[in-house]
Amino acid sequence: MVVGVLALQGSFNEHIAALKRLGVKGVEIRKPDQLQNVSSLIIPGGESTTMARLAEYHNLFPALREFVKMGKPVWGTCAGLIFLANKAVGQKLGGQELVGGLDCTVHRNFFGSQIQSFEAELSVPALASQEGGPETFRGVFIRAPAVLDVGPDVDVLADYPVPSNKVLYSSSTVEIQEENAMPEKKVIVAVRQGNLLGTAFHPELTADTRWYIIF
Repeated sequence: MVVGVLALQGSFNEHIAALKRLGVKGVEIRKPDQLQNVSSLIIPGGESTTMARLAEYHNLFPALREFVKMGKPVWGTCAGLIFLANKAVGQKLGGQELVGGLDCTVHRNFFGSQIQSFEAELSVPALASQEGGPETFRGVFIRAPAVLDVGPDVDVLADYPVPSNKVLYSSSTVEIQEENAMPEKKVIVAVRQGNLLGTAFHPELTADTRWYIIF
């Protein structure tokens, strides 16, 4: 098994190190033809707009979409979750290109700017029942997105309670593109649909490897 890690920007080195601890080879992916040499792919966290521009520059989007359509396992963390979503709101003016595949709507920077980053214990019964271990997972949220809604084929693996009056948006350049994009009492932070996995947080920054095992 060889796992590709999109290495345009962001925490790709941390993902490769986590894979190595599990005895799995991770390789950096920067060009479309490199996807032919891997059986699965991780799209890491980072600055989603920058990653999208670099992916467009390297003509990666067609190859990434084909990789997803072929049914190969793909896991998006934080910015990677935004990439995999069919729809994203709260984007910077002009938006960004998406890979798509996950039937969900993601809000970019839902939890606020870099200084509103936080850690939280998440209830993860589905993860615990499949992989064992504790019923909670320490989620590291860094300028994190959140899933606002999901389609019927998407399994929700974790959510997080958010008071609707306490949500902060990162800057005046962020615009809410839909009236129904306002936060609910709970927002979804981990989903799975077939071979696609998405987490709004950063498992590569913890010692708990269960998300890698499930992937």
